[in-house]
Amino acid sequence: MIESGLISTPFTAASTADDVLQGQDLTGVRAIVTGGSSGIGAETARALTAVGAEVTLAVRDTIAGDTVAAAISQATGRTRPRVARLDLADRATVAEFVDAWRGPLHLLINNAGVVTGGLERTREGWELQFATNHLGHFALATGLHGALARGASDRDGARIVSVSSTAHMRSGIDFDDLHFEDRHYDPQIAYAQSKTANALFAVEATRLWAPDGIVANTVNPGGVATGLQRNFTPHQRQSLDAAEAAGVFTYKTVEQGAATSIVAAVFPALAHSGGHYLDDAQEAYTVPNDADLAQHPHGVKEWALDPAIAERLWAVSTDLLRARPE
Repeated sequence: MIESGLISTPFTAASTADDVLQGQDLTGVRAIVTGGSSGIGAETARALTAVGAEVTLAVRDTIAGDTVAAAISQATGRTRPRVARLDLADRATVAEFVDAWRGPLHLLINNAGVVTGGLERTREGWELQFATNHLGHFALATGLHGALARGASDRDGARIVSVSSTAHMRSGIDFDDLHFEDRHYDPQIAYAQSKTANALFAVEATRLWAPDGIVANTVNPGGVATGLQRNFTPHQRQSLDAAEAAGVFTYKTVEQGAATSIVAAVFPALAHSGGHYLDDAQEAYTVPNDADLAQHPHGVKEWALDPAIAERLWAVSTDLLRARPE
């Protein structure tokens, strides 16, 4: 049953980022897009630049970032996006990025992500997908809180967009073994846990930061063929093919995949309202934690929006990041 009162928009799964931004003027808006050197991130950055936003591409590979920035400038006729190095799995580069930021920030799009084919760890021993997809973005957002608060004060609010995935429906947060030190490692479950964490971040960030004028919302971009799948094992590819065959998703273009991120970034109803999960440009309906993904491909599980879980994850994440790197 679809609950009433959900935020709706005039956009659909077929809408593109440019469709959402039609008639918009984002001159003066300062935006960061993580993972902006390819795929949905690059398209999100292009679309924002095209309507006047001052965009920074936060990327691991600055050479690739420079190539994309030049292409965006040429395609839009606008100011070339800035490129800055950011490796979300490396706390030092996150800290360097935060320390180097000057002035207000109005829009933070936490788009970057990684998928692994097997167990990989950071130097702290953290499972790589959780460390990159959640903890890296958590450190970035908390580090930029002051800049976001300044942005909120001069433009009637600042927004964070947290990019999740339908995969979140496969797993909640295992607080007893976040980093797969004891349980069997399944890269799909690890990815799912990290995507649930992305949604929970938006819930707690909004609770804590709404008084500062900052809200965060989560988006599912849908099925888009990007570099994210480059490390897939044969089993992961078979699972993806099976999900497509079951109707869990239909492939979108990159332009369509970026649309829901742009909705979260500019739609008026989300200017001061956060903690929502958007799918195909609409707020998703909530389903029980035991709901079947194939039957609810556009839902969001309760565990991804639970305020108590979100608060606990925030505390755990804070403690992890406070620990001194070895």
